[in-house]
Amino acid sequence: MPKQLARRWLAGFGVVGALIAVSAIPAFAAPAADDLDFYARDVVVAPGGPAKGSNLFARTRTSTMEWGEYTVKVDRSKVAGFADVRNDGSTDSCTESGAILTCKVVAEENDYYTYMTMVNLVVRAKKSATPDQQGDIKFTVTDGDGGSATYHSSVSIGEGVDLAGIEQGLQLTGVLGGTLDVPLTVANRGEKAVHSVVLFFEGGYGLGPSKRYKNCEYSPADSFRHAFACRFPNTIAPGGAARLDSSFGFTVPTDDPAPNGHTGVAHWYTPADWEESQSFNPARLGQQGTEGELRLEPVGLQSRSRQTDVNDQNGTTVMRLQVSGDQGAEVAALGTPATVTGKVGATVPLKVGYVNNGPAAVNVDGAKDLRARTVLSLPTGVTAVRVPMTCSSYGDWVPGKLGAKEYRCGENRRLAQGEKIEYEFELRLDEAGARAAQVRLTFDTGVDLNPANDSATITLIASADGGSEIPGGDDGQGGGDTGGSLPITGAKAGLTAGIGGVLLAAGAAGFVVARRRKTRFVA
Repeated sequence: MPKQLARRWLAGFGVVGALIAVSAIPAFAAPAADDLDFYARDVVVAPGGPAKGSNLFARTRTSTMEWGEYTVKVDRSKVAGFADVRNDGSTDSCTESGAILTCKVVAEENDYYTYMTMVNLVVRAKKSATPDQQGDIKFTVTDGDGGSATYHSSVSIGEGVDLAGIEQGLQLTGVLGGTLDVPLTVANRGEKAVHSVVLFFEGGYGLGPSKRYKNCEYSPADSFRHAFACRFPNTIAPGGAARLDSSFGFTVPTDDPAPNGHTGVAHWYTPADWEESQSFNPARLGQQGTEGELRLEPVGLQSRSRQTDVNDQNGTTVMRLQVSGDQGAEVAALGTPATVTGKVGATVPLKVGYVNNGPAAVNVDGAKDLRARTVLSLPTGVTAVRVPMTCSSYGDWVPGKLGAKEYRCGENRRLAQGEKIEYEFELRLDEAGARAAQVRLTFDTGVDLNPANDSATITLIASADGGSEIPGGDDGQGGGDTGGSLPITGAKAGLTAGIGGVLLAAGAAGFVVARRRKTRFVA
């Protein structure tokens, strides 16, 4: 399972007024090596089997406006006796000296990103390697100031086997609340016995597991897709096969939108390959079942050596489910409170979102489900000083960006009938007067049964003399800072205000985006 990454933001602010003097704010520094978290996949390879990638990724522990240049030294000495580890050929800026591979790296598209690839490696087992040999690759990353950090990933030699899913494609039909018997079978197409297997399934909302078994782990209940992994201690002889017992199947949820289509994928792993797949980009599992044990028939002996599938292309079964019926969903926009009052400079809370009035669930993974997004449009005279990371500024699509005039909010979370999703903002009232904020719903897919309530209006009233008391606030001060200014986190920045002007704080915040950036290598 990957480590959960800590995400922080750094905020700075500018001040505008009739008479203003602003001191210089130092530029954001590139993150030091010891301020980075590193991740690389552990790999299991077999003599005569395919090569596998093991890439070193880095993420900052704090937001950054830019990356510096880094030197990455890859020490392959602990695996050199049984594995060949090389640069994948995507750059010619790496040099070799014995067991040490050295690359100089600088990120491109630096603005606002906190995630980059340091080096791309290819790992292949040597012909002379034997099962259970194991060692670490050591990565040493040095920044431009000479600071460094290290990270290790493992390389193991496994016994090569070949697991294959017999049912390469399944066409299924179902009705709301109906059950589906799915005969999933795994075969051993290799020349050696397979000892123990793992079945992993991930699919659309309509493919809900009929039972939750003790030897399986499941995705959270509110997931918009279903996923589970089951472990079996079977030994399957060369040419043999084993099938899930007759209790296994899927049940179409009664609140699935209909008609609808869903796709699911089942893949068979050796235990070592399953651990490898979860070492970097894991499935969201953790809830163990309680309804008996799912069995593979027949059941066999336990494993001695680690094994790896040398042909992982034939271990997958793809299934497509078509659900019949006539069931949709109706959602309604929310904006609370309906009227916000306070004095100029106050920071006030605001919640926007929507409620699912059913009967079908929304935001599920299907071909014709209703997937709603919330759009908040702000008038002039107010500034967003707190924005959820699940909301992006409209147009440039920056998550959590402060000071924008329009935001689009959304997340992949299933909502059953009666459930709602809300996004919490804080607004600073900059100018006196009454004005309106607009909430409207947009849809990635599907059709709302009642579009008449897909919008809402929030009235914002700012008075120069204090106005009405804000619910939950202190005499119109709301939940923000007394002066309406933004907090500073991270490096300190000094500000000197001029004389006699009305100061308005304009928010500009750093933020994190967990998406892969492109990198280039320089000599």
